[in-house]
Amino acid sequence: MTSSKELQNKVAFVQGGSRGIGAAIVKRLARDGAAVAFTYVSSDAQAELLVHDIVTAGGKAIAIKADSTDPEAIRRAVRDTVQQLGRLDIVVNNAGALIWEPIENLTLEHWERTINTNVRSAFIASQEAAMHMQDGGRIIHIGSTNAERVPFAGGSIYSMSKAALVGLTKGLARDLGARAITVNNIQPGPVDTDMNPADIDAAAPVKAIGALGRYGTPDEIAAFVAFIAGPQAGYITGASLMIDGGFSI
Repeated sequence: MTSSKELQNKVAFVQGGSRGIGAAIVKRLARDGAAVAFTYVSSDAQAELLVHDIVTAGGKAIAIKADSTDPEAIRRAVRDTVQQLGRLDIVVNNAGALIWEPIENLTLEHWERTINTNVRSAFIASQEAAMHMQDGGRIIHIGSTNAERVPFAGGSIYSMSKAALVGLTKGLARDLGARAITVNNIQPGPVDTDMNPADIDAAAPVKAIGALGRYGTPDEIAAFVAFIAGPQAGYITGASLMIDGGFSI
């Protein structure tokens, strides 16, 4: 693995890491020298392939099957990370549910799934991690530019859940600051993934909103996460940091 290795001897836990942005984050943290544990729900083959690719390239990774809507599964995954990899320095909360529907179509089940996946899972993972994390560690939430701007109808509960991460980030940063543990919230704009492709007709109006006129890539998000996880970002905490190509301006 060719890398600066700024995360050498660090252990990272990525919640929701088998595909898309999560997989790119796992690969980047491993490339930068961290041993990485990541969770997934159902994509066994993708998870196994990701571990294989990292190990083949000289890194270290483990996959843990855990549903982010199950509080005990999240806690167990964090504990398993510490047990198998020996410590915990970095947590990335990337699990997410995107339900985009007009208000009249939304149900309480939609609400609960969105909150449990996008907010509760981040809180639980952070709380459990704080019991095991080394001082000077990093907690990073993957939020959304939609916490700041909702340009299309149907995003009420999704944007609400991502806005909740802004407040959670600030509170956790205060709680953990005395231990030099930073807590930050990365807010991507549209990103080209298999679930949100940039080459379909529906992407055209989305691209038109951003100042750069394009979707971001998972690798661009992962590079930003790696910086916040690294030694040069130790004075950044409680922040919600936009990486959206000017989507929110």
